[in-house]
Amino acid sequence: MRRTALERKTPLKSAGFKRAERKEANAVVKLRKAMSSRGMKGRAPTAEEARFMDAIAGLGCVACRKDGWHNPDVSIHHIDGRTKPGAHILVLPLCAGHHQDGTGPNTTLIAVHPYKARFEARYGAQRALLAECIAMLPAAIEITREAAPAVTHN
Repeated sequence: MRRTALERKTPLKSAGFKRAERKEANAVVKLRKAMSSRGMKGRAPTAEEARFMDAIAGLGCVACRKDGWHNPDVSIHHIDGRTKPGAHILVLPLCAGHHQDGTGPNTTLIAVHPYKARFEARYGAQRALLAECIAMLPAAIEITREAAPAVTHN
């Protein structure tokens, strides 16, 4: 029996990438995928909670106030996370430097993230700071009167 070479009807496809190059190309594609935002965890605040957070943010940074100066540029810090019930009421107004380490114009401030113990040793417990903020709010913010007992008991 005589053997002959097999002829292909279609040409072989070029490998194109070597195995290592293919892995690198896949890694680049993975980097381009949309990253999930940390800010999207938990539910959105209700209109009443949003009004409360706006009012509390209007007070300025509570830690800067304890240091003797007023800083109106704040972000909302959720004391007990963003997913638990009442999470959008248990909030503090903090400037960038007091909220996240290494941010803001003054990077020497003690930030609650990641130095929670140092932050609380200097400025007081977070729930006590919230109680102080609620006491400073005008009486027109109704939700604060409902939230105040829950804040002071924990």
